[in-house]
Amino acid sequence: MDLSIIIVNYRTRELTLACIASVYASLTSYTKEIILVDNASNDGMIAAANEQFPQVITIANKENVGFSRANNQGIRIAQGRYVLLLNSDTIVQPETLDVMLRFMDEHSEVGASGCKIVLPDGSLDKACKRGFPTPSASFYYAFGFSKLFPKVPRFNQYQLGYLSPDEAYPIDSLVGAFMLIRREAIAQVGMLDEAFFMYGEDIDWCYRIKEAGWVNYYYPRTHIVHYKGASSRRKPYKIIYEFHRAMILFHNKHYRKKYSWLTNGLVYIGVGVKFALSLVRNKLRPVR
Repeated sequence: MDLSIIIVNYRTRELTLACIASVYASLTSYTKEIILVDNASNDGMIAAANEQFPQVITIANKENVGFSRANNQGIRIAQGRYVLLLNSDTIVQPETLDVMLRFMDEHSEVGASGCKIVLPDGSLDKACKRGFPTPSASFYYAFGFSKLFPKVPRFNQYQLGYLSPDEAYPIDSLVGAFMLIRREAIAQVGMLDEAFFMYGEDIDWCYRIKEAGWVNYYYPRTHIVHYKGASSRRKPYKIIYEFHRAMILFHNKHYRKKYSWLTNGLVYIGVGVKFALSLVRNKLRPVR
C-alpha cells in the first residue's frame, strides 16, 4: 500500500462524503486506502460511508476523543508507506495525490509535505505554510505587525507572508488539513501528541519531525480547497478554549526551558489576554 488517508469526521457528514468522493476521483497509479474515524457525530456518517463507499475502513468512536487521538487510531491500522492527514471539509483535486506522492518519492529527505490550500473564494489558507510560533513570532502576529509589514521577514515569522505562495520551499510547519508524512518519520518521532485536543498537534508534529532531522516542505504544484467555517459564526466555548490551551501546551513543551521567566510570563499573560478578547468578540457574533 502506498498511501493511507486518515479523515476524521465530527458532524460534517455531507462535507466528509464530498471529501471522500474527491479522493476517489483523484487520478493516480499509487495504491491507497481511506480510513474514516467518526468522533461520535450521531449524524449517520458511518452508515452513509458504508453505503456509498464500502471500501472505506471505518472506526466509530462512542465519544469525541479529539482530532489527535482519532488520527492516531487511524495511523495505528494504516498500511501505507505514506500517511495523509486530510480534513473532512476539503476537496482534493484530480492530480493532487499523484503530484504529492511523486514529490515525496523523489525527495527522501522530506519527512512531511503539504500542498497549496485555498479557500472557496480562491484566497490562500495562510495556515498551509507557517513558521514555528516562537515568542517573538507570536507577538508580531498577535499584535498585527505581520499585517502592517507583510513583506518584512522579521514581522512575518509565523505566516511567512513575505514568501510567495506559488513557490516551493522548506518551511517549519504545515497544517493538519493536508499533511503527507513519510512512514519512517512517524516511526522515528512517534504519532500525534494526544495532549492536544483539536489545535496545535500539527505544529507540534512538524516541530518534532524537523528536530529529528527531516525536512518539512511546502509544495504548491497542486492544491486542495478548504471549506472553513464562516468567521462571522459564533463558536462554541470549547473551540476557543482548546485553541488557546494549545498555545500554552506547545510553549511549555518546546520553549519554556529555552526562555527566561520574564519571557515565559509575558507569553502566559499574552495568551490570557488574547483568550479574554476572543471570548468577548465571540459573544458579539450572531448565533447561526
